[in-house]
Parts: sequence; structure tokens; C-alpha cells
Amino acid sequence: MKNIVVRKIALFSVWIASLFSGAEMFAQEREEFGYNQHSLRPIKTSDQLFKKTLWYLIDLREKQNKPLNAKGYELTGLLIEAVKQGLLRPFTDDNLNERLSLDEFMTRITKQKPTQEDELFPDMGEDDDMWSNETEQSTTNEPVYYLPGKELYLIELKEDLIFDKKRSRMYRDIQTIKLILPAEVNLTGVDKEIATFLYKEVVENVFKDNPKAIWFNNNNPREHRNMAEAFDLRLFSAHLTKYENGEDATIMDIFNGSPEAAMYAALQIEYALLEFETNLWEN
Repeated sequence: MKNIVVRKIALFSVWIASLFSGAEMFAQEREEFGYNQHSLRPIKTSDQLFKKTLWYLIDLREKQNKPLNAKGYELTGLLIEAVKQGLLRPFTDDNLNERLSLDEFMTRITKQKPTQEDELFPDMGEDDDMWSNETEQSTTNEPVYYLPGKELYLIELKEDLIFDKKRSRMYRDIQTIKLILPAEVNLTGVDKEIATFLYKEVVENVFKDNPKAIWFNNNNPREHRNMAEAFDLRLFSAHLTKYENGEDATIMDIFNGSPEAAMYAALQIEYALLEFETNLWEN
């Protein structure tokens, strides 16, 4: 098994070298006056020497990501509350072509089969997650339970890696944040997409000047950071799951569902990107 994985990785290394050697740009995003209107800090298309779209999975349970998931300050909880207040309108997917209605969004975060434990919420207090203790009555007089932000601990980040030839540096331009329903709380037993948010709208409508949108600094509470700043500084751990390719396939799909091979391939792609950026200065 290991020999097969090694051979696949070796072949994949050659492919990666050719993949990143060119500077092809597929202008799939919507552009206006030469800029991507979905970008928070757009870079003029004509100044982009290289661009590659990447997808990362962030597990908020990981130690490095816990500051984004502090009690009462959960990132996912903030997004849910913003939708309910009308501050955000989510999209169906990261193509950003179709918006979700509030009813559709709330349906997607509804618990399908609440248990007795869910109904009682024994560990909930007045200071707990403000989005996790809500119930409503359906038309059949049965309570409707919404998933708390704490249970939605998986998010997907889509970003463009861009080399700006005018400023001679590489930029990470975050495009979207996607909420994912984890397999363990989904009746189908697989991860399921809930909704996608335009990162630009999240920063402007949710993070900016919001005392709840903080990256919680456990070591020094005087040095909390706004979540927008935390994303700019890359104060999180993320795992590469997909890169822009003609088949629109994930790394796992490329390696026929082999987690071990996909993990090594993702790391190799990350190293190839770093090497590519370094070589740009040498050429």
C-alpha cells in the first residue's frame, strides 16, 4: 500500500510542477472595471501575474482554531445570527449565483430528530451560546430545534492565491466562507453544505465594529483581535482539500478516496506553492 502511495505521490509531484509553472488565469469570477467585485481588497486583473483558487477546510475544534470558537463568540453563531437579523443573505454555493431565503436557511440548520437530551438542554445557562437554545413551534405544534453554532464546527474557506506583479508579492484573497453540517449530526452520515457567505459581506456587515466578532486570546485577554484581523494574519489552522482544476475534483477524488494519499498530496501542493513563490524572485 505504501509503495502505491509513494508512486502516486511521485507522479503527482511531476504534475504539480507543470501545474504551477504556468500563470494561466481562468477569470471565472465576476469582474467589473477590471476588478473582482467579490474581493474585499481587489487586485486589478491585468496586474495578476499568477492566480490559483484554493479551498481549505477549517475544524473549529482544533486547538489553534478555538479562539474562533470561544463560548459566546462562536464564528458560526455570529453568521447564523447575522442571517436572522437580515445583515447577511447567504448563497446556495460558492459560485455566488443564487441567494438563499431566510426560511430555506433556517430549514438547513434545523435538527431533524431532536432527542430528549436536546429538548432539555441540561448544560445550557443564561450566558451560553445565544443561538443554541432557540425553539419554535411548527404547524404541527411540535418544537423546532435549530443547531447551535457550537455544533457547526466545520467551515470551508475559498480563496484566490494571487501574485501581484505591480507590488511584487503574493496575496491570499478570501472569497467565501461556507457552513458545513458535520457528518455526526447529519442523518445521512456525511458532511453536507448548509450555506455560503461572501467574505466581503461578512467583514463589512458582521465583523466590522462588532464586539462579539473577536478572536479570543486566552493567553492575554487584553489582546483580543477582531475576526477580520485574525483571518488577515492567518491565525487559524486549515487543511487544503481542493485546488482549481479542469475536472473540478477534490484532492480526495483525484486519489480515489485514499485519505493517506490525499493528505500527502495536499502537503506537497502547499510546498509547491511556497517554492513557486520563492522561484519568482530568482527568475
